[in-house]
Amino acid sequence: MEAESEPYVRLATLRTLHRVVADLNAARSLAGTLQAVVEGAVTGMGFDAAAVSLVRPDGDLVVAAVWELEETECGGPSVLLGQVGSRESWERLLNVGDHWGTLRFVPYDRGWAVGHDIPSWTGDGPLPFDESDWHPADGLLAPMYSPGGELLGILSVDRPRNGKRPGAWTREALEMFSLQASIAIGNARLRAEMQRALARLEKEQQALRASEESFRQAFEYAPSGMAITELHGLGRGKLSRVNDALCRLLGRPRSVLRRQSFADLVHPEDRGLLERTSAEGGRAELRLSRRDGNYLWVCLRNSVVADAAEGPRFLLTHVEDIEERKRHELQLAHRASHDALTGLPNGAELRTRLSRRLCSLPQGPGGAAAHGAALGGVGVSLGESVGAALGLGPGAEFEAVIGADLAVHGYGAPEGYDLNAYDPHYGYDHVHAVVPDAVVADGPHSGGPAKGLAVIFCDLDGFKSINDRFGHNAGDAVLVEVAQRLQHAVREGDTVARLGGDEFVVLADGIGRDEAKDLAGRLRMAIIPPMRIDGRAMRVGVSLGIGWAGCGMSPEEVLHTADELMYVEKRSRGGSSRGARGSQSGGPRSHRRAG
Repeated sequence: MEAESEPYVRLATLRTLHRVVADLNAARSLAGTLQAVVEGAVTGMGFDAAAVSLVRPDGDLVVAAVWELEETECGGPSVLLGQVGSRESWERLLNVGDHWGTLRFVPYDRGWAVGHDIPSWTGDGPLPFDESDWHPADGLLAPMYSPGGELLGILSVDRPRNGKRPGAWTREALEMFSLQASIAIGNARLRAEMQRALARLEKEQQALRASEESFRQAFEYAPSGMAITELHGLGRGKLSRVNDALCRLLGRPRSVLRRQSFADLVHPEDRGLLERTSAEGGRAELRLSRRDGNYLWVCLRNSVVADAAEGPRFLLTHVEDIEERKRHELQLAHRASHDALTGLPNGAELRTRLSRRLCSLPQGPGGAAAHGAALGGVGVSLGESVGAALGLGPGAEFEAVIGADLAVHGYGAPEGYDLNAYDPHYGYDHVHAVVPDAVVADGPHSGGPAKGLAVIFCDLDGFKSINDRFGHNAGDAVLVEVAQRLQHAVREGDTVARLGGDEFVVLADGIGRDEAKDLAGRLRMAIIPPMRIDGRAMRVGVSLGIGWAGCGMSPEEVLHTADELMYVEKRSRGGSSRGARGSQSGGPRSHRRAG
């Protein structure tokens, strides 16, 4: 190239350099850019062969592009392509070469530095006559770096077409070309990375769209109710999205549900449970209101939909209809806690309700349990005068028997004792049950509460004769009628239970002694009128015993006391013995007097 005049050479080189650089920038891929580099070095820089060894992620260099005008006897581009040289061998070769600016010239007499793993051309060629001639074993390398100084690859050129070692201007042109080549390769790699990133992004977006569509279909067409709740912003707590199944479940249109929250729909008794249900993995069984005003048992299961950048954003709630299961569970629980014949609470349920009302902390001096039967129980008997007045035949006089043989005591709170103080089992909101003091007006125990928990024990008189004369079916019908009459006679909130056989118990809380006597009288008056069973008029009497339940007593102690008082009343007017009482339809008697 230096054979012509220098100005002409410079101008021609610049034109060539401009053209090959344009070709570099026109390439649309990394492979096309690498091919443009080797072709430009051959056609534009005056060499017969060029190769680009590109740095791999592991640091070694692989021959990625080769171009030569004529294939040598030892092989052409196909032989070199894909061959790998270690980074260490390449750096050693660069270090032993002469520095021609950024270029490295490795003369033939330093061929020992060329490792066996570095791909290179070999072949015959004219030997040099003087120092300016190109030797077949000479090599010229142009390292290519990124703007940050990272080695991208090495451009190797061989066999100048004029047979001479490159002069100053050719070297400068090759430096400029290698610089532009490194820029083009860097841009091509960047474009390739961007294309791969865009391809990954498109793939992820397609997967996201597919996932969103799958979620939409699963959400919309789920057989059970689904809802999405806002966790932030002005719509916090509102149902931003609901499916058709939830609309059908609650009988409400989407437009209405989207203005509401679960707090607006939940049963008032279940609102606390809803608030305590955690968002992440929360589960609760509660009641939601329907459009018709009824409540439906559902199971709510929550899961949080989070964003990688913003954190939790939505709450996905699955609403399952459990009305049938809950109704079945309630039916089973009702059967276990209620009498099959009368539908009243049974003995087990009666004891459970007493246990919920009574704590283990004794009340009054020495504790309520220490006083046993001395709880102010009252026995009331039906006498002849009332029986005659009602047209029921001969009978004894109506008399209120206030256990004369029982020691009646008052049980007020000891000085400084808070009746509503903390109880370790029931907590701070427990109101202790105490026996009302209606007898002692003054003294150390005066001033006790006037209200208490009355336990009225009812035992039917004459029931066994009905069973013996008319059969058990008639006896069952009598028990059902008695149960209904007792329920109509008590106050709202009182409990009427069938203890077993012909025995019934009434729990009346927040009642005084006089009120308890009045209630016992109403119960008696409700039972004594004749009842028509299978076309026959039948009647039974009743013996009543009023006991009082106080904290510190067990349910068995309470029932035993009321039973004793009832038996005192029955015995006082010559009633049937304890062993003569039957136990029809309710199984064996569940409570018997001790001794």
